[in-house]
Amino acid sequence: MPTYANTVDVMERHRFDAASLDRYLRDHLAGYRGDLEIRQFDSGHSNPTFFISAQMESGKRRDFVLRKKPPGKLVASAHQVDREFRVISALAKTDVPVAPARLLCADDSVIGQMFYLMDAVEGRILVNPAMPDQTPAERAAIFDSMNDVLARLHRVDPAKVGLGDYGRTGQYVARQVSRWSRQYAELKTEDIPAMDRLAAWLPENIPDDGDPTTIVHGDYRLGNLVVHPTEPRIVAVLDWELSTLGHPLCDIAYNCLGYHLTEPPHGYATVDFEKLGLPAENAYVEAYCRRTGRRSIPDWNFYLAFSLFRLAAIAQGVYRRGLDGNAANPDSIKMSRSARERAELAWSLVS
Repeated sequence: MPTYANTVDVMERHRFDAASLDRYLRDHLAGYRGDLEIRQFDSGHSNPTFFISAQMESGKRRDFVLRKKPPGKLVASAHQVDREFRVISALAKTDVPVAPARLLCADDSVIGQMFYLMDAVEGRILVNPAMPDQTPAERAAIFDSMNDVLARLHRVDPAKVGLGDYGRTGQYVARQVSRWSRQYAELKTEDIPAMDRLAAWLPENIPDDGDPTTIVHGDYRLGNLVVHPTEPRIVAVLDWELSTLGHPLCDIAYNCLGYHLTEPPHGYATVDFEKLGLPAENAYVEAYCRRTGRRSIPDWNFYLAFSLFRLAAIAQGVYRRGLDGNAANPDSIKMSRSARERAELAWSLVS
């Protein structure tokens, strides 16, 4: 029996016409023979994600994952599943592990929103970085693999894999601060003074570090990685919704936010790293620098603060969608507190 992340019955607000999907797949998915099974993955706040099992002409069943836009009114720059499809298709040619992409459907009439289909990659989603079911040696190896895969991504030449125009080159941090400031303001439900301070401070204090450009994931964390079913290594990177061309240090800083957050399951600032076998933050960053040819990362706290600011703006958006009834995760209504706490932590790092 393949090992995948947990699934549930399709949530009422995310149900779609399975018969219409069946007809579409008969015409567009090679070898498809029907007998669809559809369930919904029980995690995620943004693009609803579904487990799809189907009978194939080989006589065997095959498993896929379907990602689609959420229903309702959406921010124009968000939920671009076509970009996800493009980037994983391009990275399939590299040593960055991704799920093989199968098809993209831009016709909203099929199931109500644009969607894409990719292979289901067998493995484990270990959301909690403390990984209670793993040994210290396994935890250390999984963190090292996570670090290695991110470094591999940042070593990919975008132009060589057809992603030279996947985003703008240069001034990524300035553009991101502007973008998330606007989105926060658009979806604001209450005053968070730390967000206002950061929106003013960050653009005035961007480090002068050469402004490198690589492919960035935008939400690189353990919960978005598939770990091999039995081995301590990453076999696929998921959830490319926020990927673009950008500054690689924003990715590694975001990946390290767990060292500063205490809220479970993503934060692990208070755990005993040595006992668990997890690397300390400085050791983890040094490993990334070694793999990417850097000597060090000056202005580390700036990148942490920027990442927390962006995360707070995202949390605010999730909370607003929860109020509007459009969020993929039923716990989205709790994100208001997360937005405030992340903004205040960010300000404490640079004030």
